[in-house]
Amino acid sequence: MRTPQPPPPERSAELRRRFAEEARSERPDLSALCLLVGAQADGTLDEAGLDAAQIELDELAGQLPFRPGGPRSWAVALRELLGDRCGFRGAPVDYQRLESSLLHEVLRRRRGLPILLSVVWMEVARRAGAPVYGVALPGHFVVGFGPPEEQVLADPFDGGRVLTGGDAQLLVAGATGAALDPSMLGPAEPLEVVLRILNNVRAWAAARPERSDVALWAVELSLLLPSHPARLRYERAQLLVQRGDFLAGASELEAYAEVVGGVDEAAAARVRRQAHAARSMLN
Repeated sequence: MRTPQPPPPERSAELRRRFAEEARSERPDLSALCLLVGAQADGTLDEAGLDAAQIELDELAGQLPFRPGGPRSWAVALRELLGDRCGFRGAPVDYQRLESSLLHEVLRRRRGLPILLSVVWMEVARRAGAPVYGVALPGHFVVGFGPPEEQVLADPFDGGRVLTGGDAQLLVAGATGAALDPSMLGPAEPLEVVLRILNNVRAWAAARPERSDVALWAVELSLLLPSHPARLRYERAQLLVQRGDFLAGASELEAYAEVVGGVDEAAAARVRRQAHAARSMLN
């Protein structure tokens, strides 16, 4: 099983510039951002490959019936096309593959994590004019159709199965042990979706210390998003030190200590000690 390898530095820098530009645009394009993540992960994904993925999404949208009806009719139409006819779905083994978080690979393999399969559902449905959006349930991403009072949920990981009222509660309870709160059913913004995808990539890499390169680019793309957890700077610093870039890691630790110092001086002091230790490795 081939794990994708990142592109050369010059290509990587260009991809990051485009990613940052798209993320800061007035209306970020979810498919474009996901494909740029894929190109950062997989050096074989060139411009032709990026275009081909967008064309495939367009072609899939063209196979949907014209305005099939209300939210449930849209959900059923997407399930019949993407789940039944095209075979998009997920399985537990997909959590072990980096490709399951890369949109171009999900389009190729018809397999992926719940959130990437949901991206396929959303992007195909959006192109066809459906009232669709992502729903970031804890531990399991799904898609929603229609306004809150008529909302219909579907689970792309399960081939687009249309969920009943109790299904979402079971998904949340199974993932977290907690009860479903109505606030969990709201639409997820594109940048929230992208950050969650990058979190999944980081989690995949965290279980594989030999792929700290993947963890690093996932953190660095996350830091390019307009809104991100401040602690990601600390994670980036640790990865730099782990990868032997002691000077850059120490500088990043010191910068993070400045941020933390205003609210937790004890924590800032610990981070400064880590920076000092990183610098001492240069001697």
